[in-house]
Amino acid sequence: MRNPFAIENDPQNPVPREAFGWRIYAVAFGATWASAMYGYDSAFIGGTLALPSFKTAFGLNAAASASLSSNIVSTFQGGAFFGVIIGTFFSERFGRRWTIGGSGIVFIIGVILQMIGKLGLLYAGRALTGLGVGGSSVLLPIYISECAPAPIRGRLVGIFEIMLQIALVFGFWVNYGVNKDIPGTNPLQWHIPVAIQFIPSGLLVLSLPFLIESPRWLVSQGREAEALKALSWVRNLSPDHEYIQWEIKEMRDQVQHELDLTNGKTSVFQTFGELKESSIRNRILICVSLHLLQNLTGINAINYYSPTIFKGIGFTGTSTSLLATGVYGIIKMLTTVVFMVFFVDRFGRRPALLIGAVGAFCCMLYLGIFSTVTNSFKHAPPKGAGANAAVAMIYLYAIFYGFSWNGIPWIFASEVLPNRVRGLGMMCTVCMQWLAQFMIVYSLPYMVKSIKSGIFFFFAACTLCAMVFAYFLVPETKGIVLEDMELLFGPNTPRFAIAKRKAYEEAHLAGLTGGQVYFPRDEKTGNVHVEDA
Repeated sequence: MRNPFAIENDPQNPVPREAFGWRIYAVAFGATWASAMYGYDSAFIGGTLALPSFKTAFGLNAAASASLSSNIVSTFQGGAFFGVIIGTFFSERFGRRWTIGGSGIVFIIGVILQMIGKLGLLYAGRALTGLGVGGSSVLLPIYISECAPAPIRGRLVGIFEIMLQIALVFGFWVNYGVNKDIPGTNPLQWHIPVAIQFIPSGLLVLSLPFLIESPRWLVSQGREAEALKALSWVRNLSPDHEYIQWEIKEMRDQVQHELDLTNGKTSVFQTFGELKESSIRNRILICVSLHLLQNLTGINAINYYSPTIFKGIGFTGTSTSLLATGVYGIIKMLTTVVFMVFFVDRFGRRPALLIGAVGAFCCMLYLGIFSTVTNSFKHAPPKGAGANAAVAMIYLYAIFYGFSWNGIPWIFASEVLPNRVRGLGMMCTVCMQWLAQFMIVYSLPYMVKSIKSGIFFFFAACTLCAMVFAYFLVPETKGIVLEDMELLFGPNTPRFAIAKRKAYEEAHLAGLTGGQVYFPRDEKTGNVHVEDA
């Protein structure tokens, strides 16, 4: 049996074993407390809205429930959308590390406002926590991918999703615990879930002194000596080691190549002109589409409104639906952790997306049929094999989604964009993530009231579209160093996914690298040509 922890190294330019030591994992885990902020906030709010004490404190009576729930949840997404833009700007000017830390401080201020217990301040606090999560969510995958060695980049960026899922599960079970053990008349019942937000944000701020700045960002700022120091530390190699020298040279060459392409423009907001180049535009469109489709599979409908969804397939009572939600969270978390740790850099991104989409589609289709036949959104369905299968389908959905669309869109977006437009591309991509989340979480309470079981058919159809999109347009990226993505996506490469990967492998076997391939613009036409350096 093959060792699932084994690392598939590039035989042409192998990474020294020292680079896979504890330091890079420590950096990744320290930074991903920001991901835990995101995960916990995604999970706890849906269950907290269902707590009797919260309904009493903020006036969530039956008549106002749909509108207030939508506003309370979606204010977070609105803040996150603008946090992405602000975080991108600050990261270009002040670096990845300090901007991620600043996002944690903004998040803490937002939690303080939520704890006061006034509806207006709750909205303001949700917006600020969203601002903090938006700023960190756009930067965290970039930061980790820029620090990681290529053979374990997927695994390390996957820590982003692992921490998110662990925090998500914690958020689900906190609500179950406080609902079970604290009376609904006691304000502590909702204060505790809200206050726990201090834990991941506080740990992120405390981790800041121990994180390095992104070596690739430092090289792009002309701070090569600092980049050499940071890179040699995180790789656990001496600065004069041949691999460190090679990696710094690759970064330097790539930065110079990108400066040539952009006529010296380096700011993310100065690089919008790069969208004229089809190879850049297509990459960003793929990343944006993956994040849109990720949300249209229905995952955030379950994350934010899981008690409502479980009641719709027959779980009665707040405690019962919260328990079912907690089990769902554990299954999704375990699936994500196992895949990201053991398989993402061996199994690949593309096969996981395709298999996950097929499985999730089948699960949503069954849920739609079951809830339509039993009319479960109006009254509890009869107990039996059909109802048990509906529960199983929710949990199977968690498995299929967990190893595929859960984390891979984030990994893909963090690795396929060249350094000169990585900030712009991730800003567009994560803005779409939060815009799509906003649309789903704002509209879902109204969708449940109007089309009821039709929500499952809607998400099933969207998941089918996601599968078709991934099959034709998402190529495999595992094992490719960031600087070589130009060989996969550059000008004159094939349009469709399978042909793209085949062309990359042929170029790689021929000895070409992204650092050797330049795309100078024709001064008269502005066209881009591929040449060997």
